[in-house]
Formats: sequence, C-alpha cells, structure tokens
Amino acid sequence: MPLAPPERAPERSPERAEGRLPLSGPLPALLAWRFLRGDKSRLLDGTARSALLATALGVAAMVIAMALMTGYRGDIERKLVRGNAAVVVYPLGGNGGVLGRSTIAKLEALPRVQRVGRVVYGQGSVSSDALPQGIEVVLRGVDPGGGQLAARAEQIGTGADGLPGALLGHDLAKKLGVRQGAVLRLVSLGLAQGRPKFRYESLRVRGTFQTGFAEFDQSWVVLARPEVEALMGSGAATDLLELTLDDPAAAREVSEVAERALGSGFLVTSWQELNRELFSALKLQQAALFLVLGLIVLVSTFNVASTLVVLVRERMRDLGALAALGLPPRRLRRTFLVFAAALGLSGTLIGVAVGAAASWILTTFRLIRFEPDIAAIYFIDHVPFRVVPRDLLAIVGFSFAVNLLASWLPAWRAGRLDPSTALRSE
Repeated sequence: MPLAPPERAPERSPERAEGRLPLSGPLPALLAWRFLRGDKSRLLDGTARSALLATALGVAAMVIAMALMTGYRGDIERKLVRGNAAVVVYPLGGNGGVLGRSTIAKLEALPRVQRVGRVVYGQGSVSSDALPQGIEVVLRGVDPGGGQLAARAEQIGTGADGLPGALLGHDLAKKLGVRQGAVLRLVSLGLAQGRPKFRYESLRVRGTFQTGFAEFDQSWVVLARPEVEALMGSGAATDLLELTLDDPAAAREVSEVAERALGSGFLVTSWQELNRELFSALKLQQAALFLVLGLIVLVSTFNVASTLVVLVRERMRDLGALAALGLPPRRLRRTFLVFAAALGLSGTLIGVAVGAAASWILTTFRLIRFEPDIAAIYFIDHVPFRVVPRDLLAIVGFSFAVNLLASWLPAWRAGRLDPSTALRSE
C-alpha cells in the first residue's frame, strides 16, 4: 500500500512572519499607520522628528503662558476678595443713606450673604524705634469677628495698659522692625469742628496678618472701629459695609439684589465692578499672548507639511501602485491627512504634558519670586501657574486645526498623482 505524502506545513505570509497583520479596517488609517512605522528613512525620520519637536515646543510654551495668565488672574481675584469683600455698600449721605442696624438686617436677610461687617477707613502714619521717621498707612477699623480681615476682641481691644491693640500687615511689621508686643506711635489727621486736627495715639502690636496681596500687607493697620472713628473725627472717616458671600463669583447678582432692597440712598458695587478695568486688561493680554505664541505652532506646521512632501516623494511607486489598483484620490488624500493628524496630535500631546509638568513644578516650588518692591507693582510675591481644562482644550484645538490646514495642500496634490508617472519614478 503506497504511503501518503507527508502533509506540508501551511505557508506563512511575509506579513505574518514579520508579526504584521494584513490590511483590515479603515484603509486610510491603516495606510497612514504603515507609513508611520514603515522602512526607516533618514530624510523622512529627520523631518518627522523635527515636526514633532517643533509642535511640542510651541504647545508647551502656550500651556505655560496660559497657565501663568490664568493663575495670575485667579490669584489676584482671591486676594482682592480676601482683603476687602465680595460686595461693598457705600452710604450716600445726601440721599439719606444711614448705616444703621436696620440696614445691616436687610442685607443679612439676602440669599448667599454669610456675614455683614461695618468698616471704617482712615489715613495715618506710624513709627517705631527702628523706623522713627514713620511710614504712611491705611487704618482699617472693624468690629470684632465680622467682615473681611477681621480680628478678635482681644487683638484690637484696649489692654490693661490702656493701649489699643492693632494688627499689622506682615510686610509692614518687617519694615517697622517690630514684633508682637511692641509699641507704635500713630499720627492721624482728622477733623474737629470742621477744622483739620492732628491726633496722636500709641498702639500695642497684637499680631500680624498676611493676605499675599502686597498693597494690603505693606500698608494696612487693623484697629477697632470706634478707635478709627475717634482718630479721624466726624466726617473724616470712610464708613461702609462689606458683605461676605458663600460664593464670591455671585457678587454681581447679589449686588443687584442688595441695591433694589436698600433703595437710592446707597451705592452697592461688587469686586468685579471695582476692578473691571484690571481684569479686562488681563483678559486682553491673555488673548494677545495666545495669538503671539500660537505663531510658534503655526511655524511648526510647515515642518508637518514638509514631512508630507518627503513622504510623497519616497513612496511614489507605492502610491502609484495603490492608485493603479483603484484607490480613489479622495481616499489617498484622506490617508495623508490622517498621517499629518497623527503626527501633529502626537506633538501636541507631548507639548501639553511637558507644559503641564513645568507649570506644576514652577508653582509647587515657587521658583519665580519677587522682592517686596516688585511685588507691590505686580500685586503678588510669587508667580502662580494654573492649568485649567478650558485653556488646554483651546490649545489642543488650535494646534490640531492649524496642522490639518497646513497639511491639506500637500495631501491634495498627492491625491492628483498620475499612476503611470508614479510607477515610472525611481
């Protein structure tokens, strides 16, 4: 009986031998993936690497710059609300505005209002043994336990030695060279019977406060409200009400409700209205910075376009074969657009990761600090960087869009490729 011929092992295709699967799925995406991981080419690798790094560099710069502007604006907002209040009520004396208990009760009944504090402001000069020439200060008179930058009764009350207590800004205490328990000499110019009058008072330092806002920390002195009223005299002090809210972002709505509740005898304003010009300028500056740094990403798109040109030249015969086999020009153009999108998106994501990491390091370790004199100009003692999803989405969307726009022309020209010419190319 003749023996049966031995079974032959199934032949393995070159693609399976190399660990690659045959084409399946969306053809443009598969072709783009093959081009990305195909045979090594020094020229193609060099242009692709250059496009990747240029895009990542531009995106990282945009992330850091937007984080700087967002963090700076947010830090100023937080410190302004901490030092003053979300909503401020000024009495208009000519219209009968009186800051009495009934007025405070109306405001305390409003939604979102947590606390209402009555505050008096004045001007003066304080001196110490270390700084006998004195320094100009803002006197802030508060009731114990109420309002922003408030104080306990034992901190601003009159002690057993007969000296009123005072809280100083942290930087002001350093300038005066004083610590808790030191005695300061205060000179204020107020009114007495309609005439200017100097008043002198000794103060006992009972502590310091630090808001992070240079203007407050360098020049504010917190005293008991009756003390400031006595120093400034009738009509010389600025008397107002400060409303503390559960959400400072709702200050504009609360101020409108408070204005309707109090009537025409009061001027009600929010912290957004008081600093409208400042924040409008910061928003404009952030938008301008976004466009300027976006030019770096725009320039990097030329590298992506150059990569497509090199890819077309090096894959000319392959493209001609695909076109001869019936691949429509539309799908060929889509292949190159997918290739460019993958390259641009990779650079964008790398740039986002690098920019976010750099922002975190700069903020966590406070690597950018200001001296007190410079901090007084920029309102901060260190530069905060805050990365928010809104900024990241804008950066990623911008980078992705300009990469696709720059790649459209090379992809369109590749779609017009003549198969016969491409197959004859060397």
